[in-house]
Order: sequence, then structure tokens, then C-alpha cells
Amino acid sequence: MTFRRTTIVAALAVLALYAGLLLSLAWFLDLETLRSAVRSERTLFSVRLSLWTATSAALLALLLGTPAAYALSRYRFPGREIVNTLLELPIIVSPAALGAMLLMFFNHPLGVWIENHIARFVFTVAGIVLAQFVTVLGVAVRMLKAAFDEAPVELETVARTLGATPRYAWRTVTLPLARRGLIAAFILAWAKALGEFGATIMIGGTMAMRTETLPVAVYLRLAGADIEGTVALILLLVVIGLAALFATRKLLGTAFRA
Repeated sequence: MTFRRTTIVAALAVLALYAGLLLSLAWFLDLETLRSAVRSERTLFSVRLSLWTATSAALLALLLGTPAAYALSRYRFPGREIVNTLLELPIIVSPAALGAMLLMFFNHPLGVWIENHIARFVFTVAGIVLAQFVTVLGVAVRMLKAAFDEAPVELETVARTLGATPRYAWRTVTLPLARRGLIAAFILAWAKALGEFGATIMIGGTMAMRTETLPVAVYLRLAGADIEGTVALILLLVVIGLAALFATRKLLGTAFRA
């Protein structure tokens, strides 16, 4: 077998793996259960909550991650290597462990003070957003840093020599050059937050109609041996995620051709 065929076979093997997993759901799919699950108030609540928390977490990750990634890309400062290393924490530590760390923090005196005087996070929607934010922040910063690394620093220097302040050059030169990476980071962070489960269930719990995101709803259906309902919610989660990615790619393709 030639090298070309070997690589193509590997790509098709990846396709077969994930397509096989999705197609296996058809064995347990019941259309009536699917319709009732999609129309139920509890499912609609889970969808709305998931969309709200995932969007909030991704926006927060972009808000904090964009300047942080720029600093990591352009400057040398004390602690830079430590920050670079800790960005991998959400990858090397399971989401459930991150959620447990958050839960322990809010049992610490500082965390208790925050809960009592600033905002409550344990078993609340705010806690879900925080858990998703902590889970996606490292990935978002890593992607944003790569986008800034690809933006030519020489163009920033030219803008500075023409009288632009560092903030103005960053806003008018660097950000437009890195816009693909910015949008890609947001999309990936959003998609990852949408499907986040481990940290969410640790800090938010499984309270129906309160902290039940779509992945948590899938878990509860499966725990109750409702296989058909579980399949329906899995398909709903997959459709929402893939539809968002497809629509974004079409939109970005049009925008970038302009």
C-alpha cells in the first residue's frame, strides 16, 4: 500500500469510528420519544440553559483570554512560563477534578466570603458559567496566542512609528489580522462549553429546571434507564453543536472572501 493510500485509509478510519458511533444510536431511536423529548418543557429549559451558559463562558474566556494571549505572544515577563504551563491544566486534569477544585475553593474561607458577600456559585447558574469558563479558558488562550503569533509584529511597529499608541495599534492592526483565530477560539470554546459535563455537575449539581444543562439531562436520562430519551437528547446536542459550527463556517467563509 502506497503512502497516499495509507493516509487516506487512516482518515476514513477516523470517519468510520465517529460515524459508527452516531449510526449506532439509530438502533435505539424512537421517533415518538424524540418528538416528545424535544417538545418537553424540561428539555427546552436544558437547551436554553446550555446555550446561555456556553455563550457566557465563551465570551468571558475571550474577554480575559485575548489580552492574556497577546501578552504571552509579544512580551517576556516574570511568570510567563508558569502561565504557559498552567494553560494545559484543563487538558491534563479531568473536568470533574476541576469542578471538585472549584467546590473545595468555595468551602475555603475566601470562597465562603465570596459566596456570602459577592455572588453565590455553588448549585447556581453562575456556578455553571464559572465551571465552563474554567474548563475552556486554557484552550481559548492557547488558540488566541497562536493567532497573535501569526500576526506580523512588523505591522504593529509601523503603526507605532506613524504615531499610533500601543492600544490603538492593537485594536486597529493586530486584532483585524488575528480575527480568524479570535473567531475560531470563540467557536471552539463555545462548543466545548456546550458539551461540558464533569465540572458542571460538580459545582452546579443536577437540579431539574434549575441547573440541568443538556449534558446533565443526558446523564439523568441514562441513569434512569431511559435509553430512548437518552438517544433523543444526545442527537439534540449533536445537532445543535454541528449546526452552529456549520453556520459559522458558512458565515466566516463569506466574510473572509470579502
